[in-house]
Amino acid sequence: MKNEYERFTLKQKMGMLAAALGLLCAAGLAFVLIHYRVTEVEVIGNNHYSEEEIRDMVLNDNVMDNSLLLSLKYRNKSIKDIPFIESMDVEVLGADRIRIMVYEKTLAGCVSYLGNYMYFDREGIVVESSPEATEGVPEITGLHFEYVQLYEKLPVEKEKVFKEILNLTQLLGKYEISADKIYFDPDMNVTLYFGQARVRLGGSSNVDEKIMQLGAMVPAIEGKSGVLDMTDFTENTDRLTFEPD
Repeated sequence: MKNEYERFTLKQKMGMLAAALGLLCAAGLAFVLIHYRVTEVEVIGNNHYSEEEIRDMVLNDNVMDNSLLLSLKYRNKSIKDIPFIESMDVEVLGADRIRIMVYEKTLAGCVSYLGNYMYFDREGIVVESSPEATEGVPEITGLHFEYVQLYEKLPVEKEKVFKEILNLTQLLGKYEISADKIYFDPDMNVTLYFGQARVRLGGSSNVDEKIMQLGAMVPAIEGKSGVLDMTDFTENTDRLTFEPD
């Protein structure tokens, strides 16, 4: 009878210990979930996606809004396989603060193909496909190709066009000019499109000076329909005239 009582008492003690451990674990988990809950997110390096979109990609469920769990998940590991993004790193700044570093793919331009925009890098390699146009990335027209394959170079006739595109997009970015389209004719002469306003740059001669001058003129021609001919522009050109349609 005594042994049975002792066994019953031991079971009670073990049960109480298990319950106490369960309560302790629950309390510890509650502390971690509450104390390390992310309330402040800093996003750096994003252009294609908004801060809210980047936040939703990282804090994608109720568990992942916890800085401690995020630090474990992304320790020595970046977030990949997101369109237009090379990688994202998550840095825990405090119990409730994280910083998300976004490294976007370098896009030189895009071409329209079978209803999609095919985005390519400085080497002409197609890196992304999207049904929507991306602000700040010009559409390149006038190029001739029979097919487009993701992760392969655009099969154009004159590969030197990619160097011209990169140079143009870098100059446009330098002077904070956002062209909707860049057109190349068969002789590699360039026309920039700003809505219905067109700017004829001509060949690659003096393109740096042309783009620098254009920076001050774009606000005056935006929203208009016509042509600004800069084909023969030089540093000695005194006057440029916008010819309305």
